[in-house]
Amino acid sequence: MKRVILIGMTLFALAACETVEGAGKDISKAGQAISSASRDVQSSM
Repeated sequence: MKRVILIGMTLFALAACETVEGAGKDISKAGQAISSASRDVQSSM
């Protein structure tokens, strides 16, 4: 029984790491888009 719980917790931890990594990538891409848009606005002034 302990082995099943340990395996379940390990799989949960791995899935959580993947989710956090994906969120980090999305936030990074959003930041890049904002930076690009601000540069475009600044160059058109």
